[in-house]
Amino acid sequence: MAESEFFLGLELAGTGIHPASWRRDDSRAEDLFTGEYWVDAVTAAEKAGVDAVFVPDSFGLQPGGPGVARGRLDAVAIAARVAAATRHIGLLPQAAVTHTEPFHLAKAIQSLDFASFGRAGWEVTVSEGVEQARAFGRKGEQDAVSLWHEADEAIEVVTRLWDSWEDDAEIRDVPTGRFIDRDKLHYIDFAGDNFSVQGPSITPRSPQGQSVVAVRADADASTGVAVRRGDLIRVAASNLDAARVLRTALRTAIRAADRDPDAVRILLDVEVHLADTPGTVRDEVAQLDQWTPAATPTSLRHLGTPATLRELLGAIGASGAADGVVLRPLATPATVAHLAALARNPRSAGTLRDRLGLPRPLSRYADTTTIQEGTPS
Repeated sequence: MAESEFFLGLELAGTGIHPASWRRDDSRAEDLFTGEYWVDAVTAAEKAGVDAVFVPDSFGLQPGGPGVARGRLDAVAIAARVAAATRHIGLLPQAAVTHTEPFHLAKAIQSLDFASFGRAGWEVTVSEGVEQARAFGRKGEQDAVSLWHEADEAIEVVTRLWDSWEDDAEIRDVPTGRFIDRDKLHYIDFAGDNFSVQGPSITPRSPQGQSVVAVRADADASTGVAVRRGDLIRVAASNLDAARVLRTALRTAIRAADRDPDAVRILLDVEVHLADTPGTVRDEVAQLDQWTPAATPTSLRHLGTPATLRELLGAIGASGAADGVVLRPLATPATVAHLAALARNPRSAGTLRDRLGLPRPLSRYADTTTIQEGTPS
């Protein structure tokens, strides 16, 4: 796979995925809940040629007690803040569906797509555990099958709402005083086990038509949803051989679901820490583990220099193990500072779909019976 086609994503999990990352002198933990922290990280990633950033989120606090950085800003709000400061990089916030109405999610991601001129995506997540259920108090704890069945329905609702305005629904006809052509708005009429939504959306169809949907395939329940719904599928594997086997199995499942495997990108998670020399990397990771021992990694891990990371990315692309990677820094500012040394050329402007080589879909309702008179305009 040519470097120009290999997708490079970056997950920005606060000060880093290592629980002690906030204790580093360069962590900027004091800035974590400011817009500047996120703008600086994302603009640096954009200059380094990163294709997209993923912003984790949850309705629960980070586990680990007082020794772990705790507290979160809303991922969609972070993406909206950095949209105005960037021009090329894709923005994929996580947003959970379990305690959130899909109508609200559809509107939020559509608005982000407008704000970023077509660079928005949505990483679908669910809210596990009794703690998050109690935070809302609307329903009890759900098992994985129930959570991901609900997520499957939520994605269907969201994507139908994204299509509910045709591309030319806004006519802004001053002589007749008609801002929209209500014949170009459509009811979605969804009725499922968890949602009953008539629609249409109150937000016009956004630049990409359908923002990019990402789903992790890390359990049986989520893998089925990823296969049916994901434009991007995130996976974890301990080595390239395992990743290649997983990618082949996913592509087979995608084809069996009557989807084109070449229209879905499979991204491999890579935990990473970078420094100028291998010795420095070893010392820095040892210090992190001394402060707070981290869990044994379940995904591919690279501890090295920008040069050795570049070699790894080339090997992944050449092996066919994935269509791209998502780097997960142990310590965010430290790794982001070294990404420029990858010498990766930033992509030209365009939508996130353009960057992924995915077509802009037509509205599914464009040739169907139009909405009846009386719909709000």
